[in-house]
Amino acid sequence: MAVFQYKGLTHEGKDINGVIDADTSKIARSKLRKSGIFPVEIIPGSESSAAHIPATGVAERISLFLKRERVPLKELAIATRQLATLLGAGFTLLESLNALIEHVETKDLKMVMAAVRERIREGTSFADALRGHPRIFQDLYCNMVKAGETSGTLDLILLRLADFLEGQLRLKNKVVSAMAYPIFMLIIGTAILSGLIIFVIPKVTEVFSEMHQALPLPTIILIGLSNLLRSYWWILAAITITGIYLFRLYIDTEGGRRQYDKLLLNLPVAGKLIRMLSVSRFTRTLSTLLSSGIPLLQSLDIVKNLVGNKVLEAAIDSARKNIREGEGIAEPLRRSGVFPSLVVHMISLGEKSGELEGMLLKISDTYDNEVDTTISSLTSLLAPVMILVMGLIVLFIVIAILQPIFNLSQIVR
Repeated sequence: MAVFQYKGLTHEGKDINGVIDADTSKIARSKLRKSGIFPVEIIPGSESSAAHIPATGVAERISLFLKRERVPLKELAIATRQLATLLGAGFTLLESLNALIEHVETKDLKMVMAAVRERIREGTSFADALRGHPRIFQDLYCNMVKAGETSGTLDLILLRLADFLEGQLRLKNKVVSAMAYPIFMLIIGTAILSGLIIFVIPKVTEVFSEMHQALPLPTIILIGLSNLLRSYWWILAAITITGIYLFRLYIDTEGGRRQYDKLLLNLPVAGKLIRMLSVSRFTRTLSTLLSSGIPLLQSLDIVKNLVGNKVLEAAIDSARKNIREGEGIAEPLRRSGVFPSLVVHMISLGEKSGELEGMLLKISDTYDNEVDTTISSLTSLLAPVMILVMGLIVLFIVIAILQPIFNLSQIVR
């Protein structure tokens, strides 16, 4: 049996697309007509690949189409909120998924939701169906959905998930927008200076080589740099690419990644920012999980993989082991020496008052505001610093070119 993607029209004239399994395209068209859909286009999948898949369910055959499974965070947040709204309006899960699939614009997400729907029809729970697509639905998402299914509050859990995803998206957009201008300036400035050194400087310095006069040190350095880039650029490029490749291999190892993350946390200015971002993600995620009824140990096991730093991950894992032995969460985090004392103190107060979820959320909000302020300050400083650095480089080039000319004019006099 093969899988087909289709585009068609309903009796009301609405566009619809999705996937269907059938032995041939003719049978697929017949199935669609029986279900009230007039097929406009049917695209066959890999029938030879499908033949080797046991007929245990439609979802496994649909997964043939899901090779990339890349869904933007914004699209996932919107789909989650729409699904929560439909469930809150009284629709069943399958009815809600059907409506969601019709309105989702992202092709990959549409295909994934179709596969999830088919697995649910076969008797799989919603959470387990989502686990089949780990690149889109992380453990956080699946565990919260499972908690919602168990407690009968799936619509409320999905609303919390949508709020969480939108918060992560806002923070990500702040960082990207703040860094866009400095990165753009760096790229343009580097391109202009490279063009000067490779193409313009050699033509100017040809005059100096014909003088057969001793050149000043800045001019010698400039000519040497220009010749190096023109003659051996391919060697420099090969060294750079090899260095990046070896570096990536190193940080892919457990020890290498730990050392790299430790170095990041100890950087003068960026280290503080990275620590604040990780702590904010940790506290907000943990608050969301605990508020959804997921036990503390399970929540810590999920959240340790989401902080994005091996040093913090090891500290959270160590705290989790101590909590299993009967300790609270604050003291193990304090002993790790990784988390700021203010964070540990507020978590301790939250434990004692029974308001841990709310206190974690306050910590995250505080650090999000601090991250926003820090990024704005760094951005306002980066632009003038980069302009100053570019100006000094241009000044060096000007001095290296003009100094021999001044020396020559003095000799003529």
